[in-house]
Amino acid sequence: MRALVTRPRDDAAELARELAARGFEVMIEPMFEIVTRTDIPVALDGVQAILATSANGVRALAANTARRDVSLWAVGEATATAARRAGFTRIETAAGDAMALAELAASRLDPRAGALLHAAGREVAGDLAGWLGARDFEVRRIVLYEARAARALSGPLRAALAAGALDAALFFSPRSAATFVTLADAAGMDRATLGASAYVLSAAVARALEPLDWRSVRIAARPTQEALLAALDADAISRLDGGLTGGSAGN
Repeated sequence: MRALVTRPRDDAAELARELAARGFEVMIEPMFEIVTRTDIPVALDGVQAILATSANGVRALAANTARRDVSLWAVGEATATAARRAGFTRIETAAGDAMALAELAASRLDPRAGALLHAAGREVAGDLAGWLGARDFEVRRIVLYEARAARALSGPLRAALAAGALDAALFFSPRSAATFVTLADAAGMDRATLGASAYVLSAAVARALEPLDWRSVRIAARPTQEALLAALDADAISRLDGGLTGGSAGN
């Protein structure tokens, strides 16, 4: 079995290990290259908490400031893990998307206690600042990295698609899914995904993949990597049960 991972390389390694442990041969084909800026002054005076909506934001923040004394509120467990590895110790973790992070922060923080710093990329999903601003929080967004889209599918991936050699493809954002669709179309392979199942983090990601033909599209029960892998595991069990049932019927 072969699985395609479309996450940036820094985020793909752990996922690739999880998939390899499940018996997959893993192809890593990032739809984005993360370019971190290291010349951004990070002003933390008057900031009561840092909001991190991606592991890339945490890594970029850590590259631009040595301070670790401000509490960091992570969008999900993967981002929290990146924060711990970067040396942050006061970490709160939301349920996996920007709205969950906003709701957690609003329920636990006081807008009078100081500003919130959003460690962000050039492109952001959701209106974190607008939602919290409507609840009297001051949100300062600082752009610390840029996700540059891939320009073409690699030769090995085109060959795998043409041969129908992919069993699963994993997508974590609408933008990465849309980039894959664009590049597949440009390569003349817009109908070459028929043999693969897509596993996606949300309905928005699934909609971005609609122009392509998939064997199936599975949406994770929650917007987390763990839930995405659980969907993959559930399908594997279903196939195994179906194979055992079929084998019994034929004997």
